[in-house]
Amino acid sequence: MRNNGYYIIAVALIILPIFASCRKELCYDHYPVANVAFSWEREWERDYGMAYRANWDRAYYGFSYDELKPAIPEWVTQVRYAEDEYPDERYLSPEGGQLVLGGSPRQSLLFYNGDTEYIVLSDVASLFNARASATSRSRSSIASVIKRHPNTRTTNPPDILYAAFVKDVSSVGNHERLSLPVKMQPLVYTYVIRYEFEYGLKHVSLARGALGGMAESVYLRDGNTSDESTIILYDCELKPYGCEAHVRSFGVPGFPDEYYGRAASVAEGRPFTLNLEVKLKNGKTVEFNFDISDQMVRQPRGGVITVTGLRIEDEQNQYNSGFEVDVSDWGEHEVINLPVSAG
Repeated sequence: MRNNGYYIIAVALIILPIFASCRKELCYDHYPVANVAFSWEREWERDYGMAYRANWDRAYYGFSYDELKPAIPEWVTQVRYAEDEYPDERYLSPEGGQLVLGGSPRQSLLFYNGDTEYIVLSDVASLFNARASATSRSRSSIASVIKRHPNTRTTNPPDILYAAFVKDVSSVGNHERLSLPVKMQPLVYTYVIRYEFEYGLKHVSLARGALGGMAESVYLRDGNTSDESTIILYDCELKPYGCEAHVRSFGVPGFPDEYYGRAASVAEGRPFTLNLEVKLKNGKTVEFNFDISDQMVRQPRGGVITVTGLRIEDEQNQYNSGFEVDVSDWGEHEVINLPVSAG
């Protein structure tokens, strides 16, 4: 009996490595694995000569530079592109995780955060055409802006969006584990928009704005914005100096972001329009429009846009009926166009 026991153990020691080994044609987990570790580049604007980070005045703006940094998203979508294979998606935590790379001799990886509400992704199955666009939004009262930007879609500000692209992971062999650090870079930036009043802010009850001429979409692979433009619609907050909005955008159109490794400059001749629509306490609506093309030259990816000298005269807020109009509704009202130059 003892000899039989030794025999069984000896046979087991011979057979176990055979079962533990992996044959390529039978085993499903023989593919290489990547251990992904994300880092997050939490930038809300890119410096093309304005040097906001170095010269930020917290007392003037009312908040610190770092307070505008975008948050880290809840999860990340990974799309694997390989020869003769349909792209497949997987999902990772913001810290990272393990990815099975597959057996294709050539494959690339695209990463982007998927926890977005005001972004529409299109052509994700095509690596070179995958892009993100903002969701549509309408407002009939900005006819003057639409006239300057005809045949242009009006949209919400896009959500925070990060992306990263790994061109080639084909050199990893079967059963190998690749350490893959991935830097997630922003594709959406923030503009701090300041409407500074010279007089009459006391007459304003509500405010909203529009930013015309901005990029309609951005390509996930390389951060390049599309040539098509859009008008971004947003609400404003009343401040002691006037009105303020923090507006997210893909940036200016047709722009190859140099922070993705290419030289870049803003094309001359593109119009950029800033609009402000304020509702007075008497129920009337006053509209201001500004050409801000000169301010966008060095701010293609976020920054600060300021217009000054706005006025609401006392007679504009006169009441016709002897009582104050209910300002809870923000619909169609009488619009007064006031051409004011940008400050």
